[in-house]
Parts: sequence; C-alpha cells; structure tokens
Amino acid sequence: MFVKICGIRESEHLATCIDVGADAVGFLMSPSPRQVSVATTARLVRQAADHILSVAVFADEPIDYVRDVIRDTKVRAVQLHGTYRREDFAALADSKVTVIRAVAGHDTEDLDCGSFGEDILIVDSRTPGAGEPWDVGALPVSPTGRWMLAGGLGPATVTEAVRSAKPWGVDVSSGVESSRGVKDSALIARFCELARAA
Repeated sequence: MFVKICGIRESEHLATCIDVGADAVGFLMSPSPRQVSVATTARLVRQAADHILSVAVFADEPIDYVRDVIRDTKVRAVQLHGTYRREDFAALADSKVTVIRAVAGHDTEDLDCGSFGEDILIVDSRTPGAGEPWDVGALPVSPTGRWMLAGGLGPATVTEAVRSAKPWGVDVSSGVESSRGVKDSALIARFCELARAA
C-alpha cells in the first residue's frame, strides 16, 4: 500500500513521515491553509532527500510556474488538480519527475491511470481537500492502474475504505491534523500503520 501524507509544512512532521515509512509527502504550492513557500518547500525537499517521494501540489497554476517550482525546489514529483489538459501533462514529459493527476471522482469518467500521461492517479471526493467521506462504489466507472484513494480518510476510516475500494494507494491531509492545516505526528503514525494493515 502506497501512502502519501499531503499538506506537510513543518520539519518535525516530515521527520515523522520518514520515520513511520510513508512513501510520499505533498507540499501545497497553491492558495490553501496548508500552502508553503517555494523556499520552505526547497528546504523540506532537502530534508526528504531520497528517503521519501517529495511532491509539489498545484491547483490550476500555470505550467510555467510548475516547471519553475520543479527547478527551484528539486521535488521528485508534481501533482496537478483542476482543469489541466493532456497538453499540460505532455509539457512536463521532459521534466524527469513523477507526474500525478488528481481528479474529483464524480466529475470525470476518465479514471484510467496513464490516460493523460500521468504516472499515478488520485481519485478524490467532490471537494478535494475538504476531508469529506464518500462512496467510491458510486463512481460512474472504476479507477484502473496505479490509483490512490483520497477524501475523508483518517485513522478511523482508512481500514474500511481500503478494504472496500482496493486502491493501489491512499492520500491523506486533513485526516491527520489536530486543527485545520496543522499536522499531528501521532495521527500520521497511526494512519500509516492502519493503511498498511488493511
């Protein structure tokens, strides 16, 4: 089970993710309570080194900005939410980073990982980032390939969600926070443990 912890802003929480064996961490580069600066992201990416996949997360930001962040932070992956087109993904083909396409599952019938040229697909709730639980079984089509489940996950819900949806991986943000935008190391550790056990 591939586990990604998104919305990391502090060194201590990144250290927890590394210690408990999370596979990836996300740094929000678009307006959000979890947004971090390019400089902070670059510092955290250096801390992550080769221990964990560092992901810069964007929501409808220009592709030129995405490329600038890749250059300035040395992230190993980018995650694109919103109205990005196949041409946008193609424009990142030479960037040598892992590319993740994130979608609100109920808003698209294109849930085949790789159909936009991405390496990983994230299937989220109707309102990505809101932490809303939802039923994957209600999707118009089933996701295929290397896809990650997101939306409403946390230590209390991840076991049943994984057993029901059978995703390749899981992505969590608000479900491991003590308050909005503030991560909790104990919740991160528990989430990783339960996701893998499921």
